[in-house]
Amino acid sequence: MLRKAAIIGVPLDLGANRRGVEMGPSGLRVTNLAERIRKIGYDVVDRGDIDVPLPEECDIGDPKMKYAEDIKDVCEDVCAASLKAHKEGRIPLVLGGDHSLAMGSIAGSAKFHREKDERIGLIWFDAHGDMNTPESSLSGNVHGMPLAHVLGMGDEELMSIGGFKPKVRKSNCVLVGIRDLDEREKKNIVESGVMVFTMKDIDKHGVSHVMDEAIEAASRGTEGIHVSFDIDSCDPSIAPGVGTPKKGGLEYREAHLCMEMLADTKDVIAIDMVEINPILDTRNSTAEFASELILSCLGKRIF
Repeated sequence: MLRKAAIIGVPLDLGANRRGVEMGPSGLRVTNLAERIRKIGYDVVDRGDIDVPLPEECDIGDPKMKYAEDIKDVCEDVCAASLKAHKEGRIPLVLGGDHSLAMGSIAGSAKFHREKDERIGLIWFDAHGDMNTPESSLSGNVHGMPLAHVLGMGDEELMSIGGFKPKVRKSNCVLVGIRDLDEREKKNIVESGVMVFTMKDIDKHGVSHVMDEAIEAASRGTEGIHVSFDIDSCDPSIAPGVGTPKKGGLEYREAHLCMEMLADTKDVIAIDMVEINPILDTRNSTAEFASELILSCLGKRIF
């Protein structure tokens, strides 16, 4: 049976504090991503980009959650595009853009399965927790808050994207690659009860063991796994084109093994690839690496 995928670009930078990630979808497309996915056996359509306003066109709104109204509108559109892909039997490949877009993409995946009385799992790769709320955030940047809202914590409007909350049960949510947390964010994470694997855990137990545990938790009682991958989960030596680099991240083969193990489950239902900043990149190397990771998650094999 021919596998199907839909590329959805989201040039969103309203959630971050520096420009450049809005060019992430273009950086990924320049790597010839669609054709490379076709070569591993997929029918691929590129739906173009979701319309995203420029910061100069927007009202910053509440300084505790900057541009939240416009981000919500974009995420509702991402939700609709993701839901459409699911209904067509396609895996949504959502290209960012800052990580706040995941509030929309995960809503689309969860809504599709919710309509069939099913649940989804979530594996969130990130150097950061993205578990701040407007009350705990020191910056007010929404790209530091999306996971909290996906899990039903924070602002009511952002929690309710897609028309329901939460999107994922905390017991089916796993964070991988964490190494840089705000002090007040740590409290949110501990109280949430989500499973967290820091880089210390990966160093101590090995990435394959960590992924076995993550996949088991995300798969427990669910109909598939939504993979939300912030490229800053990887070490800056292999992914320099990110807005918030932090040394000590996943190495090249570790990141690919994570994706290959997910592909082996045959349970991946959607992929976000976010926070690629071509302005800060070296000859588009981060976007090239990100494209390779998408291919590995879709089933490209060494042998």
